[in-house]
Amino acid sequence: MKTIEAIDLEKLDSSEITVVDVRSSEDYSKGTFNNAISIPKSDFYNNVSKIEKNKPVYVLCYTGDNSVEIVDYLNENGYDAYNIIGGYRAYLRLYLERSLSEDNDTEKITKEIERSIIKKFRKPIWSKFIKALKEYQLINEGDKVAVCISGGKDSMLLAKLIQELQKHGNVKFEAVFLCMNPGYNADNWKIIQENAKLLGIPLTVFESNIFDTVAVIDKNPCYLCARMRRGWLYKFAQDLGCNKIALGHHFDDVIETILMSMVYGGQIQTMMPKLHSRNYAGMELIRPLYMVKEADIIRWVEQNDLHFIRCACRFTESYEGSEKKGEVSKRQEMKELIAKFRATNPNIENNIFKSVYNVNLRTVIQYEYKGKKYNFMDTYDDYDPSVQADDDDDEGIE
Repeated sequence: MKTIEAIDLEKLDSSEITVVDVRSSEDYSKGTFNNAISIPKSDFYNNVSKIEKNKPVYVLCYTGDNSVEIVDYLNENGYDAYNIIGGYRAYLRLYLERSLSEDNDTEKITKEIERSIIKKFRKPIWSKFIKALKEYQLINEGDKVAVCISGGKDSMLLAKLIQELQKHGNVKFEAVFLCMNPGYNADNWKIIQENAKLLGIPLTVFESNIFDTVAVIDKNPCYLCARMRRGWLYKFAQDLGCNKIALGHHFDDVIETILMSMVYGGQIQTMMPKLHSRNYAGMELIRPLYMVKEADIIRWVEQNDLHFIRCACRFTESYEGSEKKGEVSKRQEMKELIAKFRATNPNIENNIFKSVYNVNLRTVIQYEYKGKKYNFMDTYDDYDPSVQADDDDDEGIE
């Protein structure tokens, strides 16, 4: 098979070649090779005719592994096709190495990124971050917070917000930027460290073998991985003297969780802004990005020309671009469902969010509180028209 390094591909005249990105449309939209066209692997064979045969074709996936099958197919069908060694991950690593080179003023870049949070993104990001902190009392005087860094856009932004809060806020607290290596491959681990250096985030690192453990699990590996990682983070943070761990879940995660709990869990449940740990006494979990929308995070990333890893586990990468990727997580399915709703109701996200604020227990068949279930029939005969709604109150909901 013919191959090419990302650094050599950059030297070619883009008008004389075709670069095909076979990752998902979502991944493509977050960053790709210069002038690459998007044809996701899951629908590649139905769209192969879009690729010109009179130019060399260079195929890009995330790791350089999932594109092999595509390259073989193209060469067997009359194309001059090459596999990009290391995929988009190699291109990303190359970009970061250049950003951190001696020719670039890294400190200046870091300050510009920090300034963008306070200035350009003050209303959509900084103000909503502060609002969540105040409304849910997430960080208090004397706290020691372990900010959990996964290497993705959300946790990296959270780290910068916490740093800015320490500089400009009135509440005095400590922060540790905790990054666990659960078994990342060398490329992803280097990208995480280089991004942290570019952003001026001092990482406290520890290692685990979680990826090895969940790699052999067939059912719900992502759920198990998340639970195991959180347990390790709690323990390590507590050993460091922290009383809180901060995670990078944002507004979109919250509303997707509400829908997922209904569609797949058969219950009404949301992702809470803070929780007491069941297994680690005195520890709390907080979500400071609770009111920040993902679209604004993506705009911040693009504005600053930043490039982060996505979920970097081996399981997710092995299903990259395939139809089986949907088995890894249902969140993308929820995103697509919300997008459909948004076409007719632009306020859909806010309405879903408000729904868990405006719960009327008289319009709920059954609910649970402190381990005990309460049914509407328990108090049905206690009807008092002076304080209770009429039977017709559900009219107009359709």
